[in-house]
Amino acid sequence: MKKLWPPVVLFFLAPIIGELLSGSAPPAEFFTPFGITVLTILYGGGAILIRELIIRWRKGWVSLLVLGAAYGIIEEGLMVKSFFDPGWMDIGILGSYGRWAGVNWIWSFELTIYHAIISISIPILLTELIFPGRRNESWVGRGWFITLTAFFTADIIFGYFLLTDYRPGTVQYWLAVVIVIALVLLAWRLPAQPFIVKATAVKHPVRFWLLGFAGVITFIITFWVLPNTAVPPLVTALIAVVFIILVIWLVMRLSGNGAAWTDKHKLALAAGPLSIFILMTPIHEFDTTRTDNTTGMMIVGLAMLIFLVWLYWKTGKRFKEYKNG
Repeated sequence: MKKLWPPVVLFFLAPIIGELLSGSAPPAEFFTPFGITVLTILYGGGAILIRELIIRWRKGWVSLLVLGAAYGIIEEGLMVKSFFDPGWMDIGILGSYGRWAGVNWIWSFELTIYHAIISISIPILLTELIFPGRRNESWVGRGWFITLTAFFTADIIFGYFLLTDYRPGTVQYWLAVVIVIALVLLAWRLPAQPFIVKATAVKHPVRFWLLGFAGVITFIITFWVLPNTAVPPLVTALIAVVFIILVIWLVMRLSGNGAAWTDKHKLALAAGPLSIFILMTPIHEFDTTRTDNTTGMMIVGLAMLIFLVWLYWKTGKRFKEYKNG
């Protein structure tokens, strides 16, 4: 049973963060047979498969982000087709702002980043912090890997045909398929440590928390505030690119290119974006403009806060034992 805990936790933590905590699927929608089945297989299955590839290929965090981006394209482009559908239920102004050649480019850019970091990378990081002794191990065998792949693929096919009637252009759709394949190949070819490690005096974990917190605020401003102004879509896209490069550079600089930080720093960085989601749960619950049932979102936020505090205590305790012994 101990061997099963890490993949089981990741299987449920990925959809909880990506859909439940974010408010995309509130409790009344998430805790249903449909929500539990479709969302856990999609998010949880995808996160487990990606982590297994990283471990088996002996890759690092850059390959993880690349595979996370591929996952975002699979879900939003190939499954629900929101990358192409201007009338997608959550898209708002981004169905017209930045739309060109049958593709919602700004929306596609936003969701690819979101899924790569929030839906995939953070759940994997948190699960490995819960089970640090198994962070370098494979969590599922060949049989389970094949089974998860089959269920994940079936979930994608189900979503394509039954979740929406929209059918994108053939060229656009197959271009998305080609990009997914290219990203997977890129992740496979990238070195495990593409940057030269540097000896540095790593800063207090709060610096990493602030970076993650400010990063999400900037993300929201870029993708949801700027499109409602006179800023051209191309400028918004360029700002997003600069924003991503800046965040990666800051993380690398603060961590000595990933060589000088501890688990507490990694947790703090992941907790920054999640803190924004926690703070937004009351807004989701009392938002009268939403047509879905958002009851219970504050309980979700409180539960995530307790979880993060517990994990920070657990990580800090483990670090003290390591220093003392």
